[in-house]
Amino acid sequence: MDPFDSEDEGRSSRLIPVLLFTGSAALAAAALRFAWQQPVIMAAVLGLVLAFAAARWLARRKLRRLLRSGDVRSVLQRWSPTLHRIPHPATMAPLMTATAFAAYGWVEKARAAMAAAERGPAWDAALEHRLFLDTLLYTFEGDRDAALERAGRLERLPLPNVRSPFRDRVVTLRAAAGALARAFAHTSVPGDRALLERASEVSPLVFWAMRYAAAVIAIDEGELTRVGELLADAPSWPQESTFRAFHDEIADRAGLPRPASA
Repeated sequence: MDPFDSEDEGRSSRLIPVLLFTGSAALAAAALRFAWQQPVIMAAVLGLVLAFAAARWLARRKLRRLLRSGDVRSVLQRWSPTLHRIPHPATMAPLMTATAFAAYGWVEKARAAMAAAERGPAWDAALEHRLFLDTLLYTFEGDRDAALERAGRLERLPLPNVRSPFRDRVVTLRAAAGALARAFAHTSVPGDRALLERASEVSPLVFWAMRYAAAVIAIDEGELTRVGELLADAPSWPQESTFRAFHDEIADRAGLPRPASA
């Protein structure tokens, strides 16, 4: 028993769910009565709600399709209005730009954008963002030790105390960054491939980064059929992206046809 939880507080905490249930039941009853008395108006309201929900769903689907397209220029164009309105734009806009470039294998562009970010309190506060970004870039640059070191630091950062979908997403992406670094270092552990595949669905921005890492593990494990499934519908990467070389090498090892040049 919590010594700081008084009897009145305990009674109040038990009362809240009851009040919420009672309130929701009352609202449902009122809605049913209104629908019975004014069916045309209720149908119009319901139609508006459904139209709004459908528009939101279509917008999310369109954004997911864009992020998986590999077209970094279009992604940055879509983000452009937001980048100038985010807090501390001198720091965060270049970091977000660097993240987009890194997510699609444009290492040099990502490093240049990261170098342009203003240092200061916002830079220090973005430690998690920077460690994730560094893990991607060092991995793609072939610096295995640095990538593993950054991934280790990322996983050791404290987490929000309250369990939530956001916290679960953070945990997945932190762990996946480590799995990605291990994949390209050929030091994967059991569960890494499944983790990478799950992370690719959690964040469509890093969909292909995680998929290529999972494909490397699949080759190491001799699961060549799975490689083809992981890389199905992969974009035709431009020369500026390291993913082009990754894809060609992975395809050759798995006996898959190379995509047409971008």
